[in-house]
Amino acid sequence: MNREEKQSLSAAYTVSSLTAEIKSLLENTYPFVRIQGEISNLSRPSSGHLYFTLKDNRSQVSAIVFKGVSNHLKFRIENGLQIHGIARLSVYEPRGTYQLIFEFMEPKGTGALQLAFEQLKERLSREGLFDSRHKKIIPKYPERISVVTSPTGAVIHDIITIISRRFPSVILEVVPVKVQGDLAESDLCSALDMLNRRGLSDVVIIARGGGSLEDLAAFNSERLARSVVASSIPVVSAVGHETDYTICDFVSDLRAPTPSAAAELVTPLMSELVSHVNQKKDSMVSRMVSRIDNHRNRVQLLCGKLKDPKRKIIDWRLRLDDNVQRLIRTMQKKIIHKREMLAWRLEKLEALSPYAILDRGYSVTRSLPDERIITDTNDLMNGQEIEIILSHGRLHAGVKRIMEHGEKKF
Repeated sequence: MNREEKQSLSAAYTVSSLTAEIKSLLENTYPFVRIQGEISNLSRPSSGHLYFTLKDNRSQVSAIVFKGVSNHLKFRIENGLQIHGIARLSVYEPRGTYQLIFEFMEPKGTGALQLAFEQLKERLSREGLFDSRHKKIIPKYPERISVVTSPTGAVIHDIITIISRRFPSVILEVVPVKVQGDLAESDLCSALDMLNRRGLSDVVIIARGGGSLEDLAAFNSERLARSVVASSIPVVSAVGHETDYTICDFVSDLRAPTPSAAAELVTPLMSELVSHVNQKKDSMVSRMVSRIDNHRNRVQLLCGKLKDPKRKIIDWRLRLDDNVQRLIRTMQKKIIHKREMLAWRLEKLEALSPYAILDRGYSVTRSLPDERIITDTNDLMNGQEIEIILSHGRLHAGVKRIMEHGEKKF
């Protein structure tokens, strides 16, 4: 070791100064790098930043996605995801480690929007938001249909034309919203919430024409999906063309392949209804005529069996006269019988009458003034006034002498 080398070693670095020099060297040499790898050891602290390890089959490096960047990602970062992106190289001086700070990131091999779509679809499916138990019945004969879509363009024109032709009596309401761009998601959710608060609509159609995955981003949002599921009004999703599927399609109560198809699905065909009503009316009239004819024939049959009311009255009058005569004869017989029984009993009563005894020469004696009938001499005293009742007339006398044991001569 020569003299210059010894002098260089004598000016030793501190840990901090060495780390600061390395930090300056790395960050200035590699301000931005394109890098790819697999995400592992993902951490989501309450700060909203994402911390993870980016690795390949031989090495690994720490990485960070700050909250401001992660909020604008179109997909959800998960362990095992292969990504590529642009990151700044940074050294964390307290630990003397270097790390990647990502400014941009997207899935490797799959577009961010497609991955976000698949991730959200899988998550909502696990929650059961696609299950049939959440599906509401679309009314057959709606009175008011609300269409949430752009107020301009072919979509709303086609829907109005078809509904007006098929079911002109329905009230058709257009709720204008943006269907593309940063404000579309908020517009769609606000419109659906407003319709539910008002509660006048029988069915809601959410519609727009076809487009790329970027164009349909608002219809693949979690916020709109949950608004559709929470809606008390049945929702028909009519987004894109027949081959386009969105998250809104999966959570809606009915998915229409096109906006025009949605207009047909929610409205009956008036001409078919009129024809059906006429068939029902003809059938009902036919059945009523048949029933009337049957009743008329039955009435005629019963009338043939029914006697003339006058003849019936005459029969009952004759029967009444006969019953009256029989009743009179019966009553006369009973009166005669009662008279005979009364006469016989009167004879017996007269025979037992005290007046009949008087007619045979007997008399009745009563004391005066109390009019007690005298049956014993002990009931009288000398000089007492008495009344003697004869068959004809009465005697007023006095007691001169009482004989307790006189001779009976009759």
